Amino acid sequence: MKRILARNGQKYTSLLSRMWSGSSGQGASKYTDKDLRRSLSEKFPAAEEIAVTDISGGCGAMFEIFVRSKDFQGLSTVKQHRLITETLKEQIKDMHGLRIHTEIPPK
Repeated sequence: MKRILARNGQKYTSLLSRMWSGSSGQGASKYTDKDLRRSLSEKFPAAEEIAVTDISGGCGAMFEIFVRSKDFQGLSTVKQHRLITETLKEQIKDMHGLRIHTEIPPK
């Protein structure tokens, strides 16, 4: 429910209401840390470690992701992160933010 406020005779929607309802008007994300971890595990089956943490207080708006995989060998950090965002492109549409950390395991 959005609040309509009036200022100088003009009506406007409360900014807080718009932020709270999200860009799609649906509220919290429909994806959980388990959903993201599952998608990443499918993309990187040989990963030594995949960690996904909801850092938005449980509403699914922002996640922190860590992936340690030999799949990143020879790739720049930007390309490593691009692999992550490509894997999660559908889920990212419903998020406010994402922190990505990648690592190549030692030989």
